[in-house]
Amino acid sequence: MRPMFFAVAILAWMNAGCERGPANGHSEHADDAPAQQSSPAVTNRVDVPAAVRRNLGVTFAKVEARNVAQTLRVPGRFELLPTARREYHTPLAGRVELLVNQFQRVEPGTPLYRVDAAAWRDLHEQISAARAKVESMGPLREAHRVHERSLADKVALWQDRLKQLEEIRAAGGGSAAQFTEARATLNATQAELADVMEKNAELDAEQKRVEADLRALNSRHDLLVRAGNCGDTHAGPDPGSGYTVCAIAPGIVEALGLTPGGLAEENGHVLTVVQPNQIRFRARGLQSDLGRLSDGLPARIVPPQGGSIDPQASLSGKLRLGLTADADERTLDLIVEPEGSVVWARAGVSAHLEITLAGGQPELAIPVSAVIRDGTTPIIFRRDPANPDKAIRMAADLGISDGRWVVISSGVKEGDEVVVGGNYQLMLATSGSAPKGGHFHSDGTFHEGEH
Repeated sequence: MRPMFFAVAILAWMNAGCERGPANGHSEHADDAPAQQSSPAVTNRVDVPAAVRRNLGVTFAKVEARNVAQTLRVPGRFELLPTARREYHTPLAGRVELLVNQFQRVEPGTPLYRVDAAAWRDLHEQISAARAKVESMGPLREAHRVHERSLADKVALWQDRLKQLEEIRAAGGGSAAQFTEARATLNATQAELADVMEKNAELDAEQKRVEADLRALNSRHDLLVRAGNCGDTHAGPDPGSGYTVCAIAPGIVEALGLTPGGLAEENGHVLTVVQPNQIRFRARGLQSDLGRLSDGLPARIVPPQGGSIDPQASLSGKLRLGLTADADERTLDLIVEPEGSVVWARAGVSAHLEITLAGGQPELAIPVSAVIRDGTTPIIFRRDPANPDKAIRMAADLGISDGRWVVISSGVKEGDEVVVGGNYQLMLATSGSAPKGGHFHSDGTFHEGEH
């Protein structure tokens, strides 16, 4: 009853000037009545100031150029992209302390949870031991090189000594015992040199193995760090027994895999962060329309009618046909990844997909909800471009409709606004006020007679 009350109030306000009698109280038909004042000009405008718009729920939609004749509309819903979710696992077994709550928004670098893992400390100790061993290999290798040079010099010395003894022996002098002793000493020195060279080769191989182990340990450490570790959990004299995992990408905590203080196995799931803006729209089209559909067709995602969402808060994108079809239901997936975002678009929200098919041409169109009937005459209310607090009642010259939009052939231009909410109350307030035997133009002027 409240909308009807406001409609009657508007009608009474509009007709107030016409119902006033003469100022002196005499009949307007009396012979001595003063000359009547000139009647106000007939108009199809109705005042819609802010208070009226608020009380009657008056809302507007813009006139658009649309390809109404070649638009295919199918229902569907939004869903998350496969890459919208990021799962966080703990690579090391340990006790987990959660630092965030479910549905909490996080940014890159936000601490998510701490893991108290003995394996983390063991890894640090192994890295320290491997690094110390690599560092000690240098002096050890240098000592072996010095020993090897000294043995090489000793071998050269005894080779010279043996050569001298051979020359003395060839001259008929010398002692056989000295010659035999010199050869034995040379052979022993050469054997010792060979042992040192073998040991040096073993040390070289050992150094390479230790360096490889250190690189492997560092690589494992770096992998854990890249997985989200952003610091140790302890700051005392014995750090490294645990680590903190931080968010890598922004999002909202969707699910928790553990309770606070729970024990996690190696590679156990801890929590999941989702990026709700990473969405796509999936609709179900008929296989009979395959001849008219193709990848790359322009498409628009519009909210369902009858809600609080602005019907013109739409998203645009390009159509992509599904890889497979449903043979039982005779349907095909139609997928659109929207360009941009709106507040109402989120996973699970239902909407409609409008696909612009090939052929046809854009025509001026208005929402079907903007059209009401006063008797048999379709009526629309166009917002006065010169005064936004007035609306112009006009007969609608309509064309083809796709069930949501209807072509309007005259009286408006692109960008004009028409009433889509509260127009029924405005129609009640203006019905019967228009004189018969004439017509209004879109500028609000009234002409007697028909076109």
